[in-house]
Amino acid sequence: MAEQNDNLNVELDPEQMVQQGVHFGHSPSKLHPEMERYLYGIRNTINIIDLEQTAEKLKQALSFIKQLKEEDRTLLVVGTKIQVQDLTEEFAKQGGFPYVNERWIGGTFTNFDNISERIEYLKELEQKREEGEFEKYTKKEKADKEEEIEKLQRKFGGLKSLNGLPDAVLVLHMRKDDLAVREAQKKGVKIIGIADTNVDPTQADYPIPANDDAITSVQYILDKIEEVV
Repeated sequence: MAEQNDNLNVELDPEQMVQQGVHFGHSPSKLHPEMERYLYGIRNTINIIDLEQTAEKLKQALSFIKQLKEEDRTLLVVGTKIQVQDLTEEFAKQGGFPYVNERWIGGTFTNFDNISERIEYLKELEQKREEGEFEKYTKKEKADKEEEIEKLQRKFGGLKSLNGLPDAVLVLHMRKDDLAVREAQKKGVKIIGIADTNVDPTQADYPIPANDDAITSVQYILDKIEEVV
């Protein structure tokens, strides 16, 4: 039976989760001991995640995200695995969230002042281009400036709305973006993370036990976040 949280007004249906592959984990040989509590069993040599627990943990994460939005606090979305890069950007832009979908730059949290300077430099270059200042350059100089903007955009474009450290970070693949997780821990930034069976869920303040490799599984979770925000 589908679960409904009155405060959230969102339906979490285990049958729908099964259809989206949310329950599929990795092989038992890759199991992180801390994920054992979230398992339903093993099927065809694959760990199966207990979707009742997924629903419970997802509700907790959704409540926290809703609270962040209501209090106008900042959630940074991180998804740099190739399969979810476009998904990350689309979701973040639609919800008005800052995001990282290319590569996590070391020091994004732990050396934010330096990162902030690069973001401001990108904004300055874009403003100069808009105001026509590039027209005074030679064709080659203009091309060089455009290339510089493109490179900075790839690295920092999703962070342009970030004026300081975010209040929380949503990590779509905790193994791939473990550096983001570690930096968030160091700086006291709350972590919401999709926890597949091969990662340590205790690294996240709000772990969501779920398949982090299937796009359909990640999409299901993002859709539920969209519903509450």
